[in-house]
Amino acid sequence: MSRLVSTVSRRFFLVGAAGVLAAPVVIGSSRVAADSGSVTIVSSGGSYQEALVRTVTDPFTKETGIKVNFSNAADIAKVKAMLLTGNVNLDIYVGWGSWQASGSKQGFWEKLDPSILEPKDSAVPPTSDYATYEMGAMGITWDPKKYGPGKHPANFAEFFDLKKFPGRRAMRPTADLTLEATLLADGVTPKDMYPLDLDRAFKGLERIKSNTVWPPTAPQSVSLVQTGEVDFSLTYSNRVKPTTELGGGVPLAFSFEQNVFNTVCLSVVKGAPNKENAMKLVAYMLRPEVGARLQEQVGTVAVSKKAASMLSAEARKWQPDLSNPNSLVVNSEYWADNYELVSSRFREWILT
Repeated sequence: MSRLVSTVSRRFFLVGAAGVLAAPVVIGSSRVAADSGSVTIVSSGGSYQEALVRTVTDPFTKETGIKVNFSNAADIAKVKAMLLTGNVNLDIYVGWGSWQASGSKQGFWEKLDPSILEPKDSAVPPTSDYATYEMGAMGITWDPKKYGPGKHPANFAEFFDLKKFPGRRAMRPTADLTLEATLLADGVTPKDMYPLDLDRAFKGLERIKSNTVWPPTAPQSVSLVQTGEVDFSLTYSNRVKPTTELGGGVPLAFSFEQNVFNTVCLSVVKGAPNKENAMKLVAYMLRPEVGARLQEQVGTVAVSKKAASMLSAEARKWQPDLSNPNSLVVNSEYWADNYELVSSRFREWILT
C-alpha cells in the first residue's frame, strides 16, 4: 500500500523564514466602504458552512438585518497582499490559532471591542485582536468491532507502543499536533512541552515510522480505519462523530483519554470595509448559546464553558474534559514563530 504521503505543506505558509516579520505591515490606503448592510467572512465551504449558515449566519441576519457573505478560505499571504495593496475585500478572518497569532504579530487585525469578550468563560482566553470560538480535538480512533476494550490504544503512549498494540497507524503529515502527540507519548508533560524538543520528537517518531502511513486529508485519516487499511489513526473527534450517524459507514470509536487541541479563532481584518458589521458578527459568534448551536451539529469542542453546559446529553459525549491534565492545547505563539522551519524538517523526515 502507498505511504499516502503528501509533499505539499499545510494550506498556509507563514510569511518569512521563521514566520514573523521584523516589523508589522505598513497598510496601504484601504477602500473604506460605507455601511453596505453586509459582512464577509472566510469559510472553507462544505457541510461545515451549511451548518454555520443554519445555526449562526441566518439567525444573525434575522436578528440584525446584516447579510453575511462567504469568501473562500484564504491563507495569511493573501491577507498580507490585500493589506499591502489597500484592496481589502474581507472583513472576518477565521483560522487556526497559529495563523491568527502570526497575523497578530504582523499587524493584520483590528483590535476587538473588549466588551464582547468574556475571558473568564473561555477555556482559551482571547487576545486583544483575535478570539478562540471553538477547538478541534485530535486523538485516537479505531473500529470497536475489531478492537474491543483493552485491545486498542487509548492514549498517545499506547499509540506508540507497537508491542502491546501491533498494527498499522495513520498520522497526519503536519508537524503541529503530530509532534506534540509524539512528545506526550514519550513522557513530556503539557507544562514542559514548549519549546518543542525536536530531536526527541523525531526520535520518538522513528519508533513507529515503518508502521505508519500519512494520509494527506483529514477524511482519509478516518476512511483508512473504516476500510481496514490501518488499525489505528490520529484524527479529529468531529471527523469520527459522523461515522456513528446514519449513512456514516463503518462506525468508529474515539478516545478522550488524552487529546491535543487546536484552536480555531476569529479576527477582524485591518481596514475591513464593513468593520462595524464585522464586530457585530464576531460578538454574535462568541455568544455561548450561538456556539452551542453550532457545536451541537458539527461536533467541535466548545471553548465557552456556558456553551458546553447548553449542549444535549448526546452532544456532550463528544466533548472532552478540558481540565484533563494529560491533554494539551497547542501553543499558537510557538507555531507562529516556528511553523515553516519545523514543518520543513518534518516534511523532509517523512520522505526519507
